[in-house]
Amino acid sequence: MDKNIVWHNYAVEKTHRGELKGHKPVILWFTGFSGSGKSTVANALESALHQNGVHTYLLDGDNVRHGLCKDLGFSDADRIENIRRVGQLSKLMVDAGLVVLTAFISPFQAERDMVRELVEDGEFIEVFLDTPLEICEQRDPKGLYKKARAGEIKNFTGIDSDYQPPVAPEVKLNTGENSLEESVQQLIDYLKDKNIIK
Repeated sequence: MDKNIVWHNYAVEKTHRGELKGHKPVILWFTGFSGSGKSTVANALESALHQNGVHTYLLDGDNVRHGLCKDLGFSDADRIENIRRVGQLSKLMVDAGLVVLTAFISPFQAERDMVRELVEDGEFIEVFLDTPLEICEQRDPKGLYKKARAGEIKNFTGIDSDYQPPVAPEVKLNTGENSLEESVQQLIDYLKDKNIIK
């Protein structure tokens, strides 16, 4: 880093912002195969949290690729850079006192760990949607598995690109067995148990 770039300390800090909002700032990092329900669960959880006065922001993989990461493809190197950018943005949002929900396949453990290391202990909550590939492929909400099987999409996670399941996620959801409401309640219970929300 350039030696002429110096960190500027702020009078208002993360703890002040969190106290004002009435909850702790965290990142809920949803990871899993395409079609596992990351965006669906994150969206439903954000709605439930919003109704309870929790200040949130949802970062979705497809939406981020329309702007912040529109210059990236799906090679391993581009996926790593995608997660690096989202991690840095999430860190800023945690500093702003928000509960950040991110819905990204994020197939590599090293990149998820990299984001975890950006924030303080307890501020990164890895939510693994442990939904079998067969179920995700049957759902295929965007028709991506069909295209990947036909060779129209390269480097597709679960087909011709690797997915590394989380080693020790804070929360594990199986949307193949549990309803959306059950998954959301499991997450709310976790957040309350950890005194993140009231």
